[in-house]
Amino acid sequence: MLRTTFTEAFGIDHPIVQGGMMWVGRAELVAAVANSGALGFLTALTQPTPEDLVKEIARTRELTDKPFGVNLTILPSITPPPYAEYRQAIIDSGIKIVETAGSNPVDHLPHLKDAGIKVIHKCTSVRHAVKAELVGVDAVSIDGFECAGHPGEDDVAGLILIPAATRELTIPVIASGGIADARGLVAALALGADGVNMGTRFMCTAESPVAQAVKEQIVANTERDTKLIFRSLKNTARVATNAVSTEVAEIEKGGCEFSDIQHLVSGARGRTVFEKGDLDAGIWTAGQSQGLIHDIPTVAALVSRMVTEAEALIAGRLSEMTDMRVGAAS
Repeated sequence: MLRTTFTEAFGIDHPIVQGGMMWVGRAELVAAVANSGALGFLTALTQPTPEDLVKEIARTRELTDKPFGVNLTILPSITPPPYAEYRQAIIDSGIKIVETAGSNPVDHLPHLKDAGIKVIHKCTSVRHAVKAELVGVDAVSIDGFECAGHPGEDDVAGLILIPAATRELTIPVIASGGIADARGLVAALALGADGVNMGTRFMCTAESPVAQAVKEQIVANTERDTKLIFRSLKNTARVATNAVSTEVAEIEKGGCEFSDIQHLVSGARGRTVFEKGDLDAGIWTAGQSQGLIHDIPTVAALVSRMVTEAEALIAGRLSEMTDMRVGAAS
């Protein structure tokens, strides 16, 4: 098995993570990821109340006895969710791994650390990752420009971002963005990462709770079938290309305020895409890794395939290339 400082510290078998995804990180998917030996995260804010989150954690525990975590994404909002109550629900439920994202998690860390919880913070730049280490997180997940969702405003792809981050950090680094198979896993490890995070790839599995039409569209899409929206608002998001994201991008070209596009990008409309399979009901997140996804396997089959093929790559092709260089040198 591929063992890293991350697998050892977090008590998992494989250096593969299914990060939090709004409307996607539910019990069936997370439990399947945990049972495969990888690390899955429920998405706290997918649950309408902290009490519902407690129930979803309990439901996940009915499906697996392996480690799993909860994602808590902290974003500025006119009417913010009751973050402290969600945090307390996580603590009271005995969760030992939390993934934070969005704003600096410094206000939440003392509460989580006092409860013996390990924290992974998602970042989109080296400077934010360094800050996260300084405030006390246990690992960072670094998002390259290829990723779904919010890749930041620096436009730095993983091939640069991953080694730049691992050069500066001493805590485990999880590579995120553009990874969907064994080749991405091996490349990330070669770049210095201790594991990989996949969102779009796990969304396109049998246990994923999104509609079958969404999964089939991911398989049909190529790496070119995403749109960058909210660029003019300095809040870039990568989403799947559809009628709505195309309309948003066109409106932005002429200059706009968020209020001009708010009706198009509401979370409720995106939820309809995932739950009803109406691909043009709203915007929905997907990364450039779509171009590497050609099937809808079970989670167990996906993780097993990735690990087996990664080990074969390391022991086979890469080892043979090393032997060839040694032979040529002698």
